Amino acid sequence: MSASTGHKPAAPTFAELFTPKLVTVFREGYGMPQLRADAMAGLTVAVVALPLSMAIAIASGVSPDRGLWTAIVGGFLVSLLGGSRHQIGGPAGAFIGLIALTADRHGIDGLLLATTMAGVFLMALGYLRLGTYIKFIPYPVTVGFTAGIAVIIFASQLSELFGLSLAGKEPGELIPKLVALWNAAGTVNPSAILVALLTIATILVLRRWRPGWPGMLIAVGVATVAAVLLSLPVETIGSRFGGIPRTIPAPALPAFSLEKMQAVLPDAIAFALLGAIESLLSAVVADGMSGRRHRSNCELVAQGAANIGSAMVGGICVTGTIARTATNVRAGAYGPVSGILHSVFLLAFVLVAAPLARFIPLAALAGVLAIVAWNMVERHAIAALVRSSRGDALVLAVTFLLVIFRDLTEGIVVGFGLGALLFIGRMSSALAIEREQPIVEEDVADTSNGDRREYEAASATDPNTVVYRISGAFFFGAASAVATVLDRIADQRRNFVIDFSHVPFLDSTAANVVEGSIRKAEKAGVRVVVSGASPATRRMLVTHGVKPQRVQFAENIEVARKLIEAEHAGVEEKPGH
Repeated sequence: MSASTGHKPAAPTFAELFTPKLVTVFREGYGMPQLRADAMAGLTVAVVALPLSMAIAIASGVSPDRGLWTAIVGGFLVSLLGGSRHQIGGPAGAFIGLIALTADRHGIDGLLLATTMAGVFLMALGYLRLGTYIKFIPYPVTVGFTAGIAVIIFASQLSELFGLSLAGKEPGELIPKLVALWNAAGTVNPSAILVALLTIATILVLRRWRPGWPGMLIAVGVATVAAVLLSLPVETIGSRFGGIPRTIPAPALPAFSLEKMQAVLPDAIAFALLGAIESLLSAVVADGMSGRRHRSNCELVAQGAANIGSAMVGGICVTGTIARTATNVRAGAYGPVSGILHSVFLLAFVLVAAPLARFIPLAALAGVLAIVAWNMVERHAIAALVRSSRGDALVLAVTFLLVIFRDLTEGIVVGFGLGALLFIGRMSSALAIEREQPIVEEDVADTSNGDRREYEAASATDPNTVVYRISGAFFFGAASAVATVLDRIADQRRNFVIDFSHVPFLDSTAANVVEGSIRKAEKAGVRVVVSGASPATRRMLVTHGVKPQRVQFAENIEVARKLIEAEHAGVEEKPGH
């Protein structure tokens, strides 16, 4: 993969790679306007995080206060040390199944030890600069993985949504869980169903008519008031856990021994792998929404420190949380101070309102997680992948099925392997068909320029137009590197030409990267022209949202320039211009 990007920048130093974004923001200049923006965003995120943190902890089989300590301490450290300007750390729904299984097998002490070990592994991944390679996970794998987690989260809440009373402990595996829930169908509590439906309905109504309001917190409040006023016979935080402590635990390392460390090692590795993937995916989402760029290795180091800090106060696994991070960006956050203030506001809420939390119905928190699970399923992405090719659909389906029926880590590893095999198969086909267009271009003598045009100074220095040429196979392994360049130049000129003349193959991950860059260009008012795309490349782009309504397609760069010149001339001729 090669591209014409200009001079290659010097490799960053160790200090540049691992300097927290908080330091970068302060160096840029930070005053009262930025603080006000961060304070409002932090308050908004804290309001969202309060019910979510308790709900995720309860769904994971631990007490709700552990979720709150995770958000307060872990979230603080992620923002203090992280490599993303807008990342919000805390407990995540993706960990519900893993945490529940680990706590069941090894107890709370084993869970805290596994979380600490995962933190050490994450810091090692960051300092060894391995975070870059996590970006190579194919797009169908991430979509299938996220959808699988959504199913796991929803299944874990069925007993609370229906107020079921199980004879024994609820199984962790999906099929045994569903069997146990079916056997307990006779214990359905209509009051619990009513509370859950009231919560879900309130969230949906507020999202439709008052999207700026904190729907989840309001919904939990409405459900709690209704349950108390009507004296509904539903289980609450107080009846199951006795309420929430008003003081944060003193930091202490979890008890450990060599035997215990060996026992929880597989769980710690799973925590670290899932945490790395989830946090970097969340950081990418923040980049796409804000136009900024995160440093993945610095982010992994911060995630590691946050997991160690969370375990020291009795918390659970910490990772970047996509929903709360997106909320932070939409609320107008300027930098990491918003994440720090989100933790401070959460701590204030706990200190002030802890006695009231005991009245919250568990069915209301289950309703919140049901909405979260639904939002996690990327329905448009699934439809696009199924339409794009059978191979992508296969990778998506296998990853999804392994995640829900086997294991999260197994689903990721097998999905990645299938994606690599699919790429190799496509490359062999491309080599057979495109004999005059090699997958990787070889060096040529200076006297030869192949079928490329001579350098034109006038075109290269056009202040209104930038041309980006991609050469070679554009697939998931190169997508992250190209995305970095595309995002940097997508809003610098009035016209942006992406040339695919020398791209023999483009996969779904790369197509998704191009769509994201075009989305950013649209927000900046930049016109995008796609030139030289083969019929197969164009079909893949259109399937993933790069449609003629959003971009113009041209046969080659020369035709693209003529289109731009013609429109520019037309604009100048209009009266009033």
